[in-house]
Amino acid sequence: MLKIREKLQQSEVWKSIFRHNYQDTNRNRALQIVDNVFLHLHPVRIQRHATNVGFTWGMGGITFLLFIILTITGVILMFYYRPASEYAYEDMKYLMNDVAFGPLIRNMHRWAAHAMVITVMLHMFRVFLTGSYKPPRQFNWVVGVLLLVLTLLLSFTGYLLPWDQLAIWAVTVGTNMARATPLLGHEGPFGAALGMRIDNDVRFVLLGGTQVGPPTLLRFYVGHCIFLPLIASIFMIVHFWRIRKDGGISGPTSTTKE
Repeated sequence: MLKIREKLQQSEVWKSIFRHNYQDTNRNRALQIVDNVFLHLHPVRIQRHATNVGFTWGMGGITFLLFIILTITGVILMFYYRPASEYAYEDMKYLMNDVAFGPLIRNMHRWAAHAMVITVMLHMFRVFLTGSYKPPRQFNWVVGVLLLVLTLLLSFTGYLLPWDQLAIWAVTVGTNMARATPLLGHEGPFGAALGMRIDNDVRFVLLGGTQVGPPTLLRFYVGHCIFLPLIASIFMIVHFWRIRKDGGISGPTSTTKE
């Protein structure tokens, strides 16, 4: 068995995947982590306070876990859902009544979405209380605020997809507020002066019309399943990378110094 392993490690296939050997030296330990896309997600070393759940609350990691759960369950739900007004509600009933484990998958997606909104807020609350937004972490705080906005938009766009009366009227009320957006809404400050009308303002862009209808369902579906998750994933990558570059999770000692 040992000879087979040695031959495998000396093969060109192995060398093309793993650039460095596994000799137990400090340099190779660092190279194994730095040069591997999966291991590189974790830092070589972390400070002791970063593992203290009483200090970090673990809300950042829990939020990311919920995002993964939402991605997996969302992809499964896409197999049983058609974003068309004549099919959406019936597909939801079919999923809940006839698909094996359909209620489980949908409820996992729904409650994970609710929980993600809560954990993002708790995470930012913890960051604020511990002063983790202070230099040199101001940029990452802004990235976190953008991720909070994206989380709320994901929750809002997903609310319409069941296409029932509750969803339709909730989105109607929510998008009506866009009419009063400064500059972009036809009822907002300076909107009329810029030529905004009911058929060309930001609400019209969101709905794909002057009221909630089939174009709205399609736009919300594309935004919920493709556009917003893609943008959120990019910002998460930047967020995690900046945590590494800013010296890891800020601790009590560094917070008092700042």
